[in-house]
Formats: sequence, structure tokens, C-alpha cells
Amino acid sequence: MHVVIIGNGIAGITAARHLRKNSDCRITVISKETNYFFSRTALMYVYMGHLKFEHTQPYENWFWQKNRIDLVRGTVETVSFSQHKLFLSADSHTVVYQPTILERITKVASKPNTSTTQIHELSYNKLIIATGSVPRFGDWPNTHLEGVQGLYTFQDLEKLEYTSTGVKQAVVVGGGLIGVELAEMLHSRGIHVTILVRESNYWSNILPPEESTLVTQHLQKRGIDLRFGCELKTIQGTQRVKSIITSQSETIDCQLLGISIGVEPSIDFLTNTSLETQRGVLVNEYLETNLPDVYAIGDCAEHRTPPHGRKSVEQIWYTGRIMGETIAQTIAGQRTAYQPGVFFNSAKFFDLEYQTYGEIPAQCPDDIQSFYWQHPTQEIAIRINYRQGTRIVTGFNALGTRLRHATCDTWLREQRSLEYVLAHFREADFNPEFFEKLRLS
Repeated sequence: MHVVIIGNGIAGITAARHLRKNSDCRITVISKETNYFFSRTALMYVYMGHLKFEHTQPYENWFWQKNRIDLVRGTVETVSFSQHKLFLSADSHTVVYQPTILERITKVASKPNTSTTQIHELSYNKLIIATGSVPRFGDWPNTHLEGVQGLYTFQDLEKLEYTSTGVKQAVVVGGGLIGVELAEMLHSRGIHVTILVRESNYWSNILPPEESTLVTQHLQKRGIDLRFGCELKTIQGTQRVKSIITSQSETIDCQLLGISIGVEPSIDFLTNTSLETQRGVLVNEYLETNLPDVYAIGDCAEHRTPPHGRKSVEQIWYTGRIMGETIAQTIAGQRTAYQPGVFFNSAKFFDLEYQTYGEIPAQCPDDIQSFYWQHPTQEIAIRINYRQGTRIVTGFNALGTRLRHATCDTWLREQRSLEYVLAHFREADFNPEFFEKLRLS
């Protein structure tokens, strides 16, 4: 059996690794981004000089051959689902690992002043689509100008290294997690950063008011110019961006414009095929598509019936990992449903750590109450949501401190009461040694 995986992100590579653990099938991973798997969340630290790019690769280069996982660098152009074949292009200067896996070259196209592109044909018995996401760019004119870009791929990082050279002023559109990462990266190079935030407070569509205010103040203390209730209206420039005009009719000079208004599943090559898609590739609880022997996992998958408390499309690192493990079990012979468990996410706003578990909406419904504690002098806050009648805890927020994942997950699954959680809260403290222990009083 030959399993082909399109995409070498956390979902695709986890699927490959667990397939090798559980089966002796032939495995091929195709990627158009990089030769080897890397940690996408660490890209910002490469730009900031904390890491070299090779430090973001969890596995040595010999790992793939040792585990009989073939790697191909190329772009999938089309898929013939009826024939169980896909067609990929590879530049003549692109490294292709284990090229014997390509059954045959169907066409060689050569254009003047360009390198030769080869179209390869590859057959599969099982196909896993794990193509991830691409940044959304909106419909503003002039997004093609030099200095206008998103931040998601390794190529985006390379582009940013070039376009940010000599820049004094930058604007970031969007107040999400990618936007604040981009702001921190540029700020580390001495670039003045303005963030346009559509909401009235930072990430107020996700964070409750107290946490939103705390993060807002933290960013402002670091010198970030936050413009609230403000959107991008016009991008100005000829070859390179020179300034932008906001929805408040203000002109802001900038030599770099970061677009961070979200991401969307990378599935363009699947349009006009028999595979059912909406925002992403539609899958059932077993990550199966409408076509036999075809699966979708990670950011590009859209769940027809999302698990409880989950969105139909979730672009989160660990959910991609769980999907990779799940689909490997199914293909190896043990059909397994996707079970992501209790919702969890984490991030950093500069040096302010953030964790969330369970259900913590920006505005609590009528049957939910909140216990909220904030340190009087430090940027530390804890929120515990619980049901009004039963007092069962439904979620946690933590800012400026670390909570133990296993403990919070267990309390939520076991439906512990607020009184129990407060009495045992030290069990959830996951701060390094010598850090001050939290006392919620």
C-alpha cells in the first residue's frame, strides 16, 4: 500500500510518523515549502536572532531515510481521484528526495529564460491532504506592492528579512496572534510599529474585557502604537508601499505593511474536482472525505459535524497533531474517530504568556459566572468560569503565568467545582522553580 501525504506540516508529518510506527506501508510526503519539516511557531525567533533555521527542525536529516519516509519537494498541480493519481511540478533546481518514487515524467516544459519544470505523475492507494493554510489578503488594491506581505510560510520569513531592511515605520493590519508576532519581530529590529485593530480593545472579540485591557496596556508599554476602531482603507505607493490611509481618514507613513487578518485553508488546487469542499475539505468524524481512500487533516480540513465546543475549521498546532495520529490509526487498520478533547490554546503577547482552557467567551452567557483575580502590581491574571447553578468549572484563562495542562484538562473533564479548584489551585501552578507561587485571594 502506498500512502501519499500532501503537506509536511505538523499534521502531515505526524501522520507519516505514526503510519510508520503502525504499518509497513510505503509513505511519500510532498511539500512545496521546504525540504524538511520545521516548527512553524518558531519562525519568529529565527528573524529575531534567537534561533537558526536548522534549530526549528525537530528531526535530523537522516531520520527520513532511516524510517523509510520518502520526501518530495514539489507542487501538486492536479489530482485525478478516479485514477488515484496526482500530478506535481518540480523546478529543475529543486531537490527531490528519493526520486525513484516518481513513476514517470509525463511532460517536460521549458520556457525561455526560465528553468525547466518537470511534471511528474504519482500513484497512490491512500491520499492524505494536509496542505495547511494561507494568509488572507482581503480585496484592497495595491497588495502587490513591495513591502506588503503576510507571515505564515518560510518564504514569508525570507521575504520579510529582505523587505524590512532599512525600514523605520511599519503598519500591521489585524490584532490577532500572527499580528502581534509580526509586531514583536519588527519591534526587535528597532522599527516603529502601528497596529490597526478593528475592535475597541485588543482582541476583544476573543478575550474578556479585563484580559483585553491587560494585554492592551502590555503592548502599549512596549512602544506599540495601537489604533482601535480603525481599519485599512487604502494602500499608497508606486513600486513600494509608502503610506496607508485608515478608515478614520488618517494617513500613516510606512515602508512595510503586514497583513494579518487571518488565514484560510490552502485548497485552491482542489477546486472544480469531485472532492467536496466549502471553506476547507469536508470530512466526517473519521477525517474521511466524500471520496474513497481520500482524507483531510489539519488546517485545511473542515468538519461536517464539529466535536462539542469546537469550530468546523481549527488552525491550531496540536489539533493538527491529533488528526495526524488519528488518521494513521485508521489507515493502519483501526478506524478511529477524531477526538480533540478539551479545548486548549496558548500564545505570547511579547513577554506576556497566555493560556486558555475550555470555554472562556469574550462575553459570558447568562448561566455562566466568572471568578477573576489580577495581581495588584504585576501583569498576572487568572479567570475561572463556572456554571451558576452547579458551580462546575467550564474554563480557565491565564495571563502572565503558566498553568499545568494535565491538571486543568482533568478538572474540566471531571467537572470539578469552583470550590474544589480554588482549594487545589496550587496543583495547577506550572511556573519554573523559584517563581512566586500564586495565591488567589
